[in-house]
Amino acid sequence: MDRNSIIGIVIIAGLLVLWTQINKPSKEEIEAAKQKRDSLEIVRQQEVIQQKQIEPNIAGNLQDESNVQQDSVDFDKFESQYGGFAEAAYGTQEFTTLENEHLRVKISNKGGRIYSVELKEYKTYTQKPLLLFDGDSTVFGLQFNTTDLRGIETNDLFFVPVETTSNSVKMRLYGGENKYLEYVYTLIPDDYMVDFDMNFVGFNQVLANNTNVLDLKWSMYVPQLEKGAKNENMYTTIGYKYYQDEVNTLRSRGKDDNSEELNTKLKWVSFQHQFFSSILVADNYLTNGIIEYVTFEEDAKYLKYFESTIGIPFEFSSQSSVPLSFYFGPNHFNTLKKYDLEFEKIIPLGRSIISWINRFVIIPVFNFLDNYIANYGLIILILTILIKLVLFPLTYRSYLSTAKMRVLKPEIDEINKKFPKKEDAMKKQQATMAMYKKVGVNPMGGCIPMAIQFPILIAMFRFFPASFELRQKAFLWADDLSSYDSIIDLPFTVPFGFGDHISLFTVLMAVALVFSSRLNTGQMNDANQQMPGMKFMMTYMMPVMLLFIFNNYSSGLSYYYFLSNVITLGQTLFIRRFVDEEALLKKLHENKKKPVKKSKWQQRLEDAAKQKGYKPPKKK
Repeated sequence: MDRNSIIGIVIIAGLLVLWTQINKPSKEEIEAAKQKRDSLEIVRQQEVIQQKQIEPNIAGNLQDESNVQQDSVDFDKFESQYGGFAEAAYGTQEFTTLENEHLRVKISNKGGRIYSVELKEYKTYTQKPLLLFDGDSTVFGLQFNTTDLRGIETNDLFFVPVETTSNSVKMRLYGGENKYLEYVYTLIPDDYMVDFDMNFVGFNQVLANNTNVLDLKWSMYVPQLEKGAKNENMYTTIGYKYYQDEVNTLRSRGKDDNSEELNTKLKWVSFQHQFFSSILVADNYLTNGIIEYVTFEEDAKYLKYFESTIGIPFEFSSQSSVPLSFYFGPNHFNTLKKYDLEFEKIIPLGRSIISWINRFVIIPVFNFLDNYIANYGLIILILTILIKLVLFPLTYRSYLSTAKMRVLKPEIDEINKKFPKKEDAMKKQQATMAMYKKVGVNPMGGCIPMAIQFPILIAMFRFFPASFELRQKAFLWADDLSSYDSIIDLPFTVPFGFGDHISLFTVLMAVALVFSSRLNTGQMNDANQQMPGMKFMMTYMMPVMLLFIFNNYSSGLSYYYFLSNVITLGQTLFIRRFVDEEALLKKLHENKKKPVKKSKWQQRLEDAAKQKGYKPPKKK
C-alpha cells in the first residue's frame, strides 16, 4: 500500500467519526427511548400471562363438556345394564379394617366384600404375613335377576359404608329409593369368627316375583403357605357339611373332574388349606351348592382355584335377613371342636376306625404330652414308645406264632416229601392242616396280631401330616416337622414322585425297615419256603417304594416310622432271648397226645345237627 492510499483511508475514518458525533442523540432522547422500550416489554409480558390463563380455561371447559357428555353416555349404559343399581356402578375402591387379637380383616366398598384376611399370630414358611386370601384373588357376591330381568352381580358394584365402629361395619348397596342390600360385618373379640348378616330392605320390589333363593358366588385363588407345595396341595380342598348330617370333602374323580353338585341343604362350606380354613356358616341353612376346584401343579404362588355357587334362602317380603358367619383360622383340632359345628371333621384324620383311633387316643395323648414337653421330637419319641408298649402283647404273640411254625418245619418237610406231586396239593394241604390242629397251632396266628396293629399304622400316617401342632416346629436338622426335611438339594428332579431333595429321616426309616424286615422275613422263610420271593419283596422292594413315597411327606411321620422300626427290631431281639424253641417244640409234641379240642363254632354245628337227627358216621 502507497502513501496516497494511507492518506485517503485516514481522511475517510475522520469523516465517519465527525458524522457520528454530529448525529449522536442527547441524554434526554436516550432516556425517553429507554422508557418506551420498557413499556412495550411490560405490555408484551401481560399479554403472554393473559394468554396462558385463557388457554387452560378453554381446554378445561372443553374437557368438562366432554366429561359431561361421556358421563351421560356411561350413565345411560349403566342404567341400561343395572337399572336401579346404575349409580352403584360408579365409585373409587376404599377399605375399612376390622381387627382383634387374632385377625386383621380388610373390607372393600367394591362388592362390600372381605378383601383380605390376615392371621396375626402366624407366618408363612417364608416368614411373610399369613394372608388366607388377598386382593382381587377372591370373588364374593350375590347374583340375581331384577323385576325387569336385568342380571345383577353385587361383586362389581360399590357399597356405601353407613356405620363403622372399632369392630363392625355396615355396607349398603342401594337399588333405588328405600331399596337396599346391607352387609353387616362384626368381628368377635378374641375369636376367629366374623358375624356376617345380609339384610334386605325393599328387595321384594327389586327381585323377580316369588324369588326364594339367591345365588352367592364365592371363589378364591388359594395361595401357597407351607414349605412343600406338593404335600400342601394334597390336603387343600373344599369341605362341606350337610344340614343336620355328615361332613364331606370334594374328592377328585380325575384330572378334569373336580366338581360336585350338592342338591340338599347345607350347614357350611369350607375353603381349606392344609393348616388353615375359611368357612362360610349359615345360622339356619344354605339351600344347595355347586363346588369345584382346579389344581395348579406348576404355579409357585397358587395351589388351587376354588369356586362355589351357594344357594342363599330369601324371604320374599319388604324386609328380611339372612344371618351367616365366617370362620377364618387354623385347622387345630381343639380350636375347631369348641364351635360345636363339626369343623374338626375337615381335618383329614381318616374314616371309621382310623378316625376314632386318632380322635380318641392319639390326639388326647399327644395333647397331654404337649402340656408338659416343649420339644416335639421328644413328644413323638415318647408317643412311639407308649404305642409300642401297648402293642407289645400282640408283637409277642406274633413272634411266638412264627416260632411255632419254624420249629415245625421238619414235619412240614416230611409231609411235602409224602406228597411230591402237584395233583396231590389238596392232600398235602389237608395233611398239613391236620398236623397243625393236632399240635394246637394256628397258621394265621402271626397274621392276626399284625392285622390288629395295621389300623394304628394307618392312623399315624393320617395324624402327622394333619397335625397343626407340628407346623413350623423344628427338630434336629428338620426345620418343619409338618413338611419334608432335606439334607441334600438336588440340581434335578428324580421321577416317580421322589422330588429334588433327599430326606434324611426317610432314608433312616428305610434303612431301619430293611433290618427289621430281614429279621422277620428270615424267621418266616425258615418256617415256609414256598414263597421264595417274599423275602426280597419285603426286605428290599418295600423300603425302596416307601423311600419314594415318603421323601416329600411330613418329616415327623418319617421320624415316627423310623423310631417304630427301631423299637420293633429291639423288641424282636428281646423276645428271641426268652423264647426256648426246644422247649416250645417239646410242648407242641405233647399236644399231639391230647384229644383234639373242638372249637365252639364246630361244637355248635354238631349240636345243631344232632337236634335235627343227623348222626355222623363212626370213624373206623
